[in-house]
Amino acid sequence: MKVTEEEIRPEKVFNEYLQLTNKDVVDYFENAERFDILCPACGGKGESWAMKSGFSYKLCPDCLSIYVSPRPVMDAFNAYYTDSPSTKFWATTFYKVTEAARREKLWKPKAQMIRARIKQYEDNDPVKYIIDIGGGYGVFDEEIKNIMDIEAIIIEPSVHLAKICREKGLSVVEKFMEEIQPGELPDGRKCYVSFELFEHLHDATVFLETVFNNMQKNDLFIFTTLSSMGIDIQLLGEHAKALSPPHHLNFLNPKSVSALLQKNGFTVLEAITPGKLDIDILKKNQQYIKDPFWKNVLTYYNEEQLATLQEFIASAGLSSHMMITCRKP
Repeated sequence: MKVTEEEIRPEKVFNEYLQLTNKDVVDYFENAERFDILCPACGGKGESWAMKSGFSYKLCPDCLSIYVSPRPVMDAFNAYYTDSPSTKFWATTFYKVTEAARREKLWKPKAQMIRARIKQYEDNDPVKYIIDIGGGYGVFDEEIKNIMDIEAIIIEPSVHLAKICREKGLSVVEKFMEEIQPGELPDGRKCYVSFELFEHLHDATVFLETVFNNMQKNDLFIFTTLSSMGIDIQLLGEHAKALSPPHHLNFLNPKSVSALLQKNGFTVLEAITPGKLDIDILKKNQQYIKDPFWKNVLTYYNEEQLATLQEFIASAGLSSHMMITCRKP
C-alpha cells in the first residue's frame, strides 16, 4: 500500500500545529533549567550536530545516536505533555482531520504487523493483554481488537487523549509509564507496545527499567521509533522535520538501541526499519539536500524506480522508521 506524507500529516494542519509548538517552546522551555547528558544509548560524549528551536542536538561518535543535550528538566516536559495548547490541538483538530487516513494507511497495517510478531513469538503461550504505552487516540487498540481475541489497556498521560480513548470505550490508565508500579497491571502474559514514543523520552533508561520491572517472564515489548541512521535525517540534518523539539529528544539506531536493550536485561528478537516515507520526504525537501548524487537521483528516477529504492532503504536498515521486538527472558 503506497503511503504519502500528505495523507497522514497534511501540510496545512501540520504547519498550524508547528506554530503552536513554537509558542509552547517559549512558554514551557525557554526559562527551564537544563543539564548536560551523555549519549542515552552508550554513555559516550556527544559532539555538536545541529541546533533547532533553541535545542542543541549532539551526535555520539561511538554509536552514531543523536540526542538533545543540554536537556530541560523533566518537570517542563510533564507540564507540556499533560496540557499544552499544541498537545490539545494534536488531540483534537489534527486527530479529526487525519484519523480516517491514518487508520487505513498506518494503524490497520501496523495492527497486522504486531499480530504477526505476537504469533511468531507466542511459543504456545498466548498473549492475553496489549499494553499500549502512550496510546494516543486508541486507533491501534481498536484495530488490534478487531483481529485478535485480546484485551487492550492504554497508558496515556494526556488529559485530552485519555478522554478520547475513554469516549471510545477503551480501558485507560491516565499516567506516565514511569509512574506504573509492578502489580498495577493485571496478571497474564502481555505484549507491551509503544509507537513513536521512544524518541520523546526524557530518560530512556528509566523508561526501559520501568517497562522491564512491570513485565513478567516471556512478556514481549514491541516499539517503533526514529533512527538516527535514517536517510532523510542524515541528508536533511537540521531541516529534517523529524528533528522536532521539544518532542524528539532521542534518535538511536538498530545497533545502538539493541545494545541499550540488552544492557537493561531484554533479549532482542528483531531490529528492523520497515519505513515507507523516506523517499517521499526527501522529494518534498530537495532544496535542503546538498549531496549532488541524491539530488540527481530524486530528479532522474521515475516513480517505479523510486519505489524500488524505498524498498531497498527499508530492507537495508536505512529508513528513519525503526521497529524493535524484544522480550523479558
